[in-house]
Amino acid sequence: MIRLLKQVLNDIEGAEMRVGFRLLVVLVACSLLPRGALRAQALPAGAPAGPTDVNVTSSALSPDVEVEVSTEDGKPITSHVVVQLINQYGQLYDQTSARKGTARFIRVLRANYRVLVMAPGYQRVEKPVDLNSGIRLATVKVELLPLSDAENAAADQGISAMKPKAQKEIGKALEALRTNKPNNARTHLEQAQRAAPNSAEVEYLFGVYATQINNPVEAQSHWNKALALNPKHLSALIEVGQELLNEKKAAEAVSYGNRAVEVEPSSWRAQALLAEAEYMQRNRDDAIKHAERAMALGQQRAASLEPFLAGMLAEAGEKERAIQLLQRYLKENPSDDVASKQLGKWINPGGTERGDAASVTQELKAITAAATALPIPSNWMPPDVDEKVPPVEPGAACALDEVVRKAGDQLVTLVHNLDRFTATESIVDQTISKWGVASAADQRKFNYMVSIEEIRPGVLSVEEYRNSGGLSAEFPDGVITKGLPALAMIFHPFYAGNYEMTCEGLARFDGGLAWQVHFLQRTDKPIGNRGFRLGIRAPSHAAALKGRAWISAENYQIVRLETDLAHALPEIRLVTEHTAIEYGAVSFRDGKVNLWLPRNAEVYSDWKGARFHRRHSFDNYLLFNVDENERIGSPKGQNAPTNPEPDEAKKPPNPVI
Repeated sequence: MIRLLKQVLNDIEGAEMRVGFRLLVVLVACSLLPRGALRAQALPAGAPAGPTDVNVTSSALSPDVEVEVSTEDGKPITSHVVVQLINQYGQLYDQTSARKGTARFIRVLRANYRVLVMAPGYQRVEKPVDLNSGIRLATVKVELLPLSDAENAAADQGISAMKPKAQKEIGKALEALRTNKPNNARTHLEQAQRAAPNSAEVEYLFGVYATQINNPVEAQSHWNKALALNPKHLSALIEVGQELLNEKKAAEAVSYGNRAVEVEPSSWRAQALLAEAEYMQRNRDDAIKHAERAMALGQQRAASLEPFLAGMLAEAGEKERAIQLLQRYLKENPSDDVASKQLGKWINPGGTERGDAASVTQELKAITAAATALPIPSNWMPPDVDEKVPPVEPGAACALDEVVRKAGDQLVTLVHNLDRFTATESIVDQTISKWGVASAADQRKFNYMVSIEEIRPGVLSVEEYRNSGGLSAEFPDGVITKGLPALAMIFHPFYAGNYEMTCEGLARFDGGLAWQVHFLQRTDKPIGNRGFRLGIRAPSHAAALKGRAWISAENYQIVRLETDLAHALPEIRLVTEHTAIEYGAVSFRDGKVNLWLPRNAEVYSDWKGARFHRRHSFDNYLLFNVDENERIGSPKGQNAPTNPEPDEAKKPPNPVI
């Protein structure tokens, strides 16, 4: 296995994979590249290509490649067209957008390439181009064929695939709905519907409009139609589920809540819906777990859940914690009379008895009702880590040096025990419009390999490789996310000294307790855990980080990590990036070794208007040691992974440079 991997690496021309951690995290392991720029990426070698239609002009100079894109009737494509140039090793050489039907690549190195053209609503097209001869210009003509009506209906393309006029009308409708001007919104929605008659997004917003004019029956009709057009429309699933709760149909609401979680596991609103539905079915313990999960995911956005959770905790006999929750909530919401009166009864020994707790919970739940309903937020990005300190338990003393040292010890053990691991990586990608609306999800899968080792004293190497084994190997729009495994190394003894760290206290996380530690890149230390570049031939830009980690109070493993940029990088137009990673125990089947590895990750980026949200999840872990190749189980609490095909398990992924 190792010999084969080394041979593959040696065969890659110009590949400098064995580099130190400080260099690697900037140039390779921590690069997330913006849309529309030159990028490196894995594509399957030998993928089939369409017939060649290339005109060439001879010259000894480095040639240009011009791609002419049109429909089958010769008309230019009006929607956004992505054109990629892929080299003979299956790597993305360059990428651009077609302007007025034409895309051009300047001074391309002489080799064999494939041109890949993609546009919403059209079939993708690949064509080969040979630049080895003495040509100066290669012209590639591409005709895009529309997807069939059945294909379009089965995969609602979302607002990003609509014509500009429809997008503009939806944007104006959103503005009207956000300012509670339903009549203005209806006019724009009708215009949008004429331009996009089968849009789930338009139907969903018609439902929001109907709610604002107090017509719940019409709202439900629109939301059900939205789900008929797109069964995975998150907000419509939650709204239908909420209405089922209003009708006391809790079991049906749970079904919609579970569907919403499948669509978006990081949705705090879906977890809040499940909390209400489970409580209505007298499953209080499950309801508490969902409410706590919603608050962990939503943080300040889910603060309205605190009174409901407090009521359930009091009902379960945890009155002291219920009081603390309500006190914290009232500091931010002093005008909430219901919560204020209830807090007074709990604090006053002559107040509400424990037997009244269920009715109290129902009163406090009413505070939450509006929290899960009708979100049309303009702010799509999660709060910055410094916007507000998440709540911690009162009175818990934290020994920062000990917490950081023990967390670092766990990472030292990880590096010692781990030669490399593989996993199945699933990616769900969405672009975000300027109105804060997410596009339809673009889903991909990769065979994913990570290698972590100390290559010399004080220097770690963290390397990543991907290959999907199919035509969809490229990242959505060519944007590569790399470096997630390296972020945890912020707490490794080699690098922890580069950050100012503060222990904020003991927090509750996923049913347990965790030390909450804030970190910030020191200005007098090298920046080495995050970097960005615009492609394999472009310079790297180091990014100073700030963030927060939750470190288990039981075993000092990092269970969650969030990072933000300490400041923007205007030289590459990077406004902000927010990353959140959750970790879990991955165990050998014999239980002798436990490794804490990423379970899922969320990445939000804004490249000055080019905005996207990407979710990564990992399964089917395999651990490779020098002397053994042994399958290991999924994280505790997860379903057992599905075994890959034997032949696939033996094949190492192609390297990504």
